[in-house]
Amino acid sequence: MPTTNRNAPPVGVPTSQQEQFLRPAPPAVPATDARMIGPSVSQKSFVVTWLFAWLLGVFGVDRFYLGKIGSGIAKLLTFGGLGIWWLVDIILVLAKGRDKQGLQLAGYDQYKKIAWIVTGAVTVLSMIVSGVNASNAPSDTSAAVAPVADSAAEPAVEEPIVEEPVVEEAPVDTVQSWADETFGTFAVITQTGTGDNLVTLPAGATAGIVTATHDGARNFSASVLDASNASTGQLLVNTIGAYSGTTEYGFSSFGEDTTLQITADGNWSLTIAPISAAPELVASGTGDGVYLFEGSGGKLTATHDGSRNFSIIEETGETFNMGLLVNEIGAYSGTVPLSSGPSAIVVSANGNWTLLAE
Repeated sequence: MPTTNRNAPPVGVPTSQQEQFLRPAPPAVPATDARMIGPSVSQKSFVVTWLFAWLLGVFGVDRFYLGKIGSGIAKLLTFGGLGIWWLVDIILVLAKGRDKQGLQLAGYDQYKKIAWIVTGAVTVLSMIVSGVNASNAPSDTSAAVAPVADSAAEPAVEEPIVEEPVVEEAPVDTVQSWADETFGTFAVITQTGTGDNLVTLPAGATAGIVTATHDGARNFSASVLDASNASTGQLLVNTIGAYSGTTEYGFSSFGEDTTLQITADGNWSLTIAPISAAPELVASGTGDGVYLFEGSGGKLTATHDGSRNFSIIEETGETFNMGLLVNEIGAYSGTVPLSSGPSAIVVSANGNWTLLAE
């Protein structure tokens, strides 16, 4: 059986065409794989890079944005290379507009002209503002020394001597001035009588001290009334028989004090004075007393050898002052807190007492 040549030209084809038929075909050119060719435009935005370089370049934000972490940290630590690096990066972004891989930033061709114009305009405006501020600054030439007058042409004019006004020294604050400012002042009143009576309290003050004596054998009391003769809740003295002591009114009043009601069976005397008339605190005494204190706060050690009520009150003039330091019956010995002065100390006792402020 004859063998057939598959590559033989067909029968009847001319020789020239047979050569073309027998010539091998050129190799096929493989199609280009699009995945092997990288992108020609960066995924980073030109506008964002430009704004970061311009506004936040001293912190290296533009370089962090482009993925240049190492140089971004260096730029951050040097505050934009003290401004030089910041300026160079702005120029590079405007002139080239490329990312870390050298690809053109997205939008560079579209927005580079606008970015150049805006950057230049702001730079010129900043220079104008700086120049205006410099021109408005006070000039040192305005403080030039005035020319010296010719002493031969014009005699020197003696300036008048201006006497300095005498400034009176402010009065030194004392515990007495504090008492007058806090409770008011008035002229001292002295009155005597026998038996029951009413004594009008002086006007112009909210508090005062009352020094009283009594030589009777029965009840002796002194209480405070208001304008309608109602009690203001203050019983200054309430004892049997003879009495001599000093107490106060106004510190714990529940009304406007106007009248002092005296109940007595013997002769009595009253001296009503401002709180500032009280003596300064003493170390020991007997019976009732009112004293002024201007020491520092601390503690108060007290003793009492009487058989009746013993109390110590400190009045500072402050609202809601809780100044009841001691309130006992009979003998007492103890230490209690003491507020700093100025203040008034009121002692109620029927025996001997001592006070030591520390």
